[in-house]
Amino acid sequence: MKLMNCREGAAVIRGEEAVLFSEINARRGACLPDGLLSLIQSGSLDPLLDPLKDLRDVEGLPLSSVTPCLPYPVPPKIWCIGLNYKSHAEDINAVQPEEPGSFMKPASCLFQPGGDIVLPPPEVSADVDVECELGVIIGKRCRFVPAEHIQDVVFGYTTTLDLTALDVLARNTRYLTRAKSIDTFFSFGPVIVTADEVADIGSLEVVTEHNGAPWSRDFVRNMRHLPAELVRFHSDYFTLEPGDIISTGCPKGARIKAGDIAGGRIDGVGRIQARVTQGTRVPLY
Repeated sequence: MKLMNCREGAAVIRGEEAVLFSEINARRGACLPDGLLSLIQSGSLDPLLDPLKDLRDVEGLPLSSVTPCLPYPVPPKIWCIGLNYKSHAEDINAVQPEEPGSFMKPASCLFQPGGDIVLPPPEVSADVDVECELGVIIGKRCRFVPAEHIQDVVFGYTTTLDLTALDVLARNTRYLTRAKSIDTFFSFGPVIVTADEVADIGSLEVVTEHNGAPWSRDFVRNMRHLPAELVRFHSDYFTLEPGDIISTGCPKGARIKAGDIAGGRIDGVGRIQARVTQGTRVPLY
């Protein structure tokens, strides 16, 4: 099942149409939640399955006519993984860590898919790159999850865009969180694909695009730490919550400047794009 949130509301994707939850509720007398995070937090897709079995009598909206939004605006946690592809480590002449090189990003750095990446003023950072990644969406509150039960706690997958201020990071690798957390330095969606839709996650190809052309690409199977292992590993350290995102890494980032179109795609999961604009120092307080 493919789900999305748009300005018109939460929806399930049917071919080239978005069928709004609100329309399904009206037609079927169902009680689908008004947001995707509420659906994920419910812990089960079962309430959604019966109302969605046959939607031929429920009118949909052309995907081209809806405005995609973040699947939900404030994920409980956003974890990202660095240097998870050998090709990325080789590209920047770095050594892959033995354990997942994870770091957190705040919800304040989110921007809408299809919206604007606003580059910081040059005196803050003048060297930014963007990476398309596979995002894992956690579906159940969990801790110490055994490897054989990972499938029980994953709700689905999405595409993410992760940005880095490379010059900030170059000054000191301990500045990683700062370099990754500037406003408009992360997005995800607009589509979430439920886990049952992905038969072989290793076969997914993650492609970063720069101005409409492929910039880097690699298969999930070539990750140092596969998505299931990332979930298992992180659940050892803290409780994972429904709606948490683990963004699993990128083969290689593309440096961007104002006027560019940044984005990426994962066939079978989704596509994400953004315009790149230049920000200025405007006080806000």
